[in-house]
Amino acid sequence: MAIRRLYYGDNLDILREHIPDESVDLIYLDPPFNSQTSYNVLFKSQKGERSTAQIAAFEDTWAWGIQSERYLNDLLKQKGELADLLNLLVRTLGQNSLSAYLVMMAIRLVELHRVLKSTGNFYLHCDPTASHYLKMILDIIFSPVNFNNEIIWKRTAAKGLAKRRFPKNHDVILFYAKSDQFTWNLEHTYIPYDPKKLPPKIAEKYHHTDPDGRRYQLDNLINPNPDRPNLTYEFLGVKKVWRWTQERMQKAYDDGLIIQSASDRVPRLKRYLDEQPGQSINSVWDDITPINSQAKERLGYPTQKPQALLERIIKISSNPGDIVLDPFCGCGTAVHAAESLDRQWIGIDITHLAISLIEKRLRDAFPDREVQDETGVKLEPGIQFDVEGTPKTLDAARDLFHRDTYQFEWWACSLVNAQPYKDKKKGADSGVDGLIYFRDVDSSSTKKDPTVVRQIVVSVKGGKNVGVSMIRDLRGTMEARQADIGLFVTMTPPTRVMISEAAKAGVYSAGNGQDYARIQILTIEDLLENRVRPEFYDLSRGELTFKKAPRETRDRSSQLNLKNLQDTLDNS
Repeated sequence: MAIRRLYYGDNLDILREHIPDESVDLIYLDPPFNSQTSYNVLFKSQKGERSTAQIAAFEDTWAWGIQSERYLNDLLKQKGELADLLNLLVRTLGQNSLSAYLVMMAIRLVELHRVLKSTGNFYLHCDPTASHYLKMILDIIFSPVNFNNEIIWKRTAAKGLAKRRFPKNHDVILFYAKSDQFTWNLEHTYIPYDPKKLPPKIAEKYHHTDPDGRRYQLDNLINPNPDRPNLTYEFLGVKKVWRWTQERMQKAYDDGLIIQSASDRVPRLKRYLDEQPGQSINSVWDDITPINSQAKERLGYPTQKPQALLERIIKISSNPGDIVLDPFCGCGTAVHAAESLDRQWIGIDITHLAISLIEKRLRDAFPDREVQDETGVKLEPGIQFDVEGTPKTLDAARDLFHRDTYQFEWWACSLVNAQPYKDKKKGADSGVDGLIYFRDVDSSSTKKDPTVVRQIVVSVKGGKNVGVSMIRDLRGTMEARQADIGLFVTMTPPTRVMISEAAKAGVYSAGNGQDYARIQILTIEDLLENRVRPEFYDLSRGELTFKKAPRETRDRSSQLNLKNLQDTLDNS
């Protein structure tokens, strides 16, 4: 059985408890940068600004605290050069956000090295604020001889004036191998030439064209070794030591690939530009643009990386059927790219919100589809994958609630496809835990496009003390926010009085002619068992709340029939 698996939880724990030694072929990680900014902001508002849904899962990671002390002590117990380096860095830099970041990364990099196969490759995506420190750590863990490249990705055009320093417009990707026997697919290390945008030297070199417009250059056919009697003969009236046998030369001439400009001239070979592998990829990647605001693949995650970036890494450094691991998978670009390229994959993230976002992304991109064969039309199943660590039963949901109420609320919002309203760790509970947007017709509008964005508020309750006053509070919140529908998601089944109070809110009459209850009470158990879904589901399906990932159009038959590799993870 192919491995396609998402894990919710701390990637250090997941790596230690679930990922065996030397079981992964390629690791790509794009951890939050140590730039004093919460990069775990998952959403933008409908107007494009940063919304209040800021899920700062790593907000405490960059402050030195007891967990940093534990990580450092753990590393010091292992002794060796890495322990010496971390001890030196902490003493030199001080116990601050940077040193906290470095020890957090170091202990995880040790585990990532452990799970990587001897033929595997490792790519760490970071920024210049800490890349030099991270390289020192990686040199000790992987050995300097296994350092391949510091790749510079130009992520954006330079912005602003250089008043005191040059504008920042690049990221760093540190590329290491586990050994000198690493996977390297040479055929994918070239960028095909674009005839309309040829580099000047290439355009000058391939300046000849056939009547059909094909560009070519005239190449030398003379052998560099003059002492080859078997290749010495007369061809088209010219006697030379040729590169090829006389038979091969004649065939190439008959095929129109050899040109003699005059009877006494040395024949030359037509070498076509479109038959060349392309321009070699170097360590500065300026040909992959960042995701702009209009890009189809954009999902609203501000640090989302282009899928083309991950596809380049995966094509070059792994083979179909290999296992790709992303331990900071965010919105899932790496696992999406791995799936589209017939790789197996593992993704890990510390927020339920990210996991649910990736689930939706993958199911949107790889849905069920109808296919035609000799027996007729049949349904080909969409992507199938496992999700570990998220509640699948009511008892598991209760356990999450008691362990972390914030994560419980974010996870409960994902059950109804809502985005969390805000990070309530930073302020008082406003009564709104999630938001859903949908578009509907405004009957009073005189505009050409009469549709407007409507709002649904979500209130999540995990405790036992659930009562009618909470329904009244939700009605008040809806009125204050001018929301059209309210969802009350509860762990505890509602009372008759609560159901009666919800009914008093009336109905929302949609542009499709349907009426929907303005307040809908949904229990966690019913949502987990798929016994109910919000009544408004057919209005939006969440496309405004979470942008829908484009559907992949590739033939997935090869992916569905991947050979069964040794399922080491299932046996761990």
